[in-house]
Amino acid sequence: MKKLILLGIFVPSLLQAQRWHVNLFGGISNYSGDLQNKAFTLDQSNAAFGLGAQYDLTHHISVLSNISLMKVGASDQFNKPSLQPRNLSFQTQIFEWNVLAEYTFVDISTHRFSPYVFAGAAVYHFNPFAFDSSGKKVYLHPLSTEGEGLPEYPGNKNYSLTQFAIPFGGGVKLRISDNVVLAYEIGFRKLFTDYLDDVSSNYVDGTILLNERGPKAVEMSYRGGELKNGDPTYPTAGTMRGSSKFKDIYYFTGIKISIAIISKSDSYYGRGRIDCPKMP
Repeated sequence: MKKLILLGIFVPSLLQAQRWHVNLFGGISNYSGDLQNKAFTLDQSNAAFGLGAQYDLTHHISVLSNISLMKVGASDQFNKPSLQPRNLSFQTQIFEWNVLAEYTFVDISTHRFSPYVFAGAAVYHFNPFAFDSSGKKVYLHPLSTEGEGLPEYPGNKNYSLTQFAIPFGGGVKLRISDNVVLAYEIGFRKLFTDYLDDVSSNYVDGTILLNERGPKAVEMSYRGGELKNGDPTYPTAGTMRGSSKFKDIYYFTGIKISIAIISKSDSYYGRGRIDCPKMP
């Protein structure tokens, strides 16, 4: 009985002392890889959105979990001149779930501004596609454009469309009210694949690709012939199509709104609260 009484006292006190936030994110996303060789650029960027929850362990350390939806893509049309004759392009939606640890340098409950950093782990899903010469959407993964999964190329393993990533980044926070904090954030994702854009290594034998995956695979593997005065000749097997020296990355930048949900007796912030409405 004594244990039940203590539990009845301790659990409500623990719940009241929680420091929970709802986080909303909106901004733009991009990637760096074989079709976009700039480390960070706003060129060819797309929309990114996120929703998550945050729990403050201390005034400086928080644990967050978020789901994000974004789009990345690029085209050789805007690539460096030496790669434009290849005429490749891709787009993909990215769905991500992450768990992060965040460190805020200055106590934001008593100050207006503070820089912060974060890092953690993420799982994401992607599925690169492009539009063929007739404008039809074509998913690239099943085509094995670089021989992935073909018996003639045992070293070219098929890549998974769901993978792990390491998220990291930072930003600056601004408290705009007792319970609302506005932040500008930049986040990067270290990937363990070079196939986010379906481009990584060398061209494979066009005849083998034709026999194994059909004419659409050959068409989407090399698209120089679609250009005005472009070279329609499919490259020799082993010719460089991309570079596997560096893995692809994707990143985003934008605004995050953090809304604190504070219980009536929570003195963690020392001000402001969200109460349940009183019944008449």
